[in-house]
Amino acid sequence: MRMVLIGNYRLDKQESMLRFADMLDSGLKAKGIQSEIWEPTIFFGKIFESTNSGIAKWVGYIDKFIVFPIVIKLRLKKQKYKNLQTRFHICDHSNAPYLKYLPKNITGITCHDVLAIRGALGYKDTFAEPSKFGVFLQKWIFKNLVKAKLLGAVSNFSLNQLEELHNDDAQERKWVVIHNAFNAPFAPMDKVEYLPLLESMGLNKEPFILHVGTSHPRKNRIFLVNMMKALEGKWNGKLCLASKPLDKPLIELAKELGIENKIISVVRPDHKYLIALYSACRAFVFPSFSEGFGWPVIEAQACGAPVIASDLEPMPEVSGNAALHNNPKDANAFANALLSLENKEGREKLIEKGYENIKRFELNKMIDSYLSLYGFENIQKE
Repeated sequence: MRMVLIGNYRLDKQESMLRFADMLDSGLKAKGIQSEIWEPTIFFGKIFESTNSGIAKWVGYIDKFIVFPIVIKLRLKKQKYKNLQTRFHICDHSNAPYLKYLPKNITGITCHDVLAIRGALGYKDTFAEPSKFGVFLQKWIFKNLVKAKLLGAVSNFSLNQLEELHNDDAQERKWVVIHNAFNAPFAPMDKVEYLPLLESMGLNKEPFILHVGTSHPRKNRIFLVNMMKALEGKWNGKLCLASKPLDKPLIELAKELGIENKIISVVRPDHKYLIALYSACRAFVFPSFSEGFGWPVIEAQACGAPVIASDLEPMPEVSGNAALHNNPKDANAFANALLSLENKEGREKLIEKGYENIKRFELNKMIDSYLSLYGFENIQKE
């Protein structure tokens, strides 16, 4: 069996999607399956370092949606791809337009979420306000995505949302839930190793709660400032925000509440530093309003961090209810959840439940599920 994975355009710098394709590729090869990744050709985009804005973004669209379909057609003419044992898998639903260039009955796709699509269709719960072109692009993606005969959604929540948008019982299809696996190794780091790393990030010996995520409104990061205010006089610790730099509204709110000295920003920590943060935090806090999956929840659990998260799906689904779930608009509820972790027995039980939960997200299980999607089951490593 041969599997051809359709990856993402590298200049878009969608790191999680690039890692997802690499993860599938390595998992398939571990099963003894021939696997390769086709990525959109960087042709016109060679003059740019990234295609995240301006004219570079439009040049990227030319490479992705005009040049790469031609490349796909040329590659498909090669004899080895005409073999009946070849299957094709598009690793990111945002590349759904490629479905029409690949063999219909042997091509599948992963749906990571339908947030941007729902935003384009006018749903406000996604906290997405697309541009006019963004609306066109997402509707085009959706139009192609729902034609997929084989589809793996990363959560029940994402699959249900997709089916609500396109409930066509007449279509012959196989749409299933295939939970993501870890796209990098995560495990507790020893205290001796993480202490100097924490010190270099401005975190000394004081306790801290951790959030990993962007400043996008749906991530609800600013809510954590209110949580810290609710903890004032009850818990003497700090809030560490890892990933993107602090945005102006968050900084202004922290100053207004007089707790700006309680906030530490760690911009884009590499993997080693991220594991140190997960391993050392008093709790990982994830008050998101909307996710397709929510990788940070299981990453934190794998590193032995107790998790306090939104009670909105898919967070409970992904956490396996091995987290303290609360209303992401209720700062007092999140604050009380943190204080409840002062109970050593309760904290340790929650951590153990987290370790048990992460077994659901082993790479081998995910690969088996994708092989089953394509009708290839019980394939063992040669």
